[in-house]
Amino acid sequence: MAAAIAAHLHWLTRLGLLLAGALLAGGAGASPPGAQASIGEVPPPAYQLSAYRAGVPSAVLYAVALQESGTTIRGRILPWPWTLNVAGNPQRFATRGDACAGLHDALHEVPTTRIDAGLGQINLGYQRGRYDEPCDLLDPYRNLAIAAEILREQHTPGGDWLLAVGRYHRPAGGEPAARYRRSVGQHLERVLGRQITATQEAHPP
Repeated sequence: MAAAIAAHLHWLTRLGLLLAGALLAGGAGASPPGAQASIGEVPPPAYQLSAYRAGVPSAVLYAVALQESGTTIRGRILPWPWTLNVAGNPQRFATRGDACAGLHDALHEVPTTRIDAGLGQINLGYQRGRYDEPCDLLDPYRNLAIAAEILREQHTPGGDWLLAVGRYHRPAGGEPAARYRRSVGQHLERVLGRQITATQEAHPP
């Protein structure tokens, strides 16, 4: 697993370098949602950029990724880009190539609706119209863009972003969505560095 940790940390560093210019290119007055609001953790640039483009709070997108693909690395929970969930069984791979091979194996074993992939754990069956090839979902940039799009679609203007988070997991709502919302809320508190009140849930920074 040491090689996988090194690969992930290298990926995070590379993202920061590649995306810093892209974030600055948005203009002096353009500030991605949540970019300066976190006193706990600032979401990495890839999350800020995807969230900005979709119009969602970057802290919310990052909290969802922590819930969906988070794994413990050097004592911290971080999203892992090459994560699969196959019929309820999480699988993590050291490289995108290994994850792609695992994804192709899974496609021969279970229906696409029972496979989730990548940082935001995008479901291959229910989200079929959002990608060309299954392994496209293992591209961290594309995966985050899709996750942000889904969050945006599930959000009611002026409404609670955590309700949108619940519908991200289960559009029909109910107790599964509520449990998921509470779990992501805990990650969001970590990212923001403070507790979320009922009022703050509606408009996290």
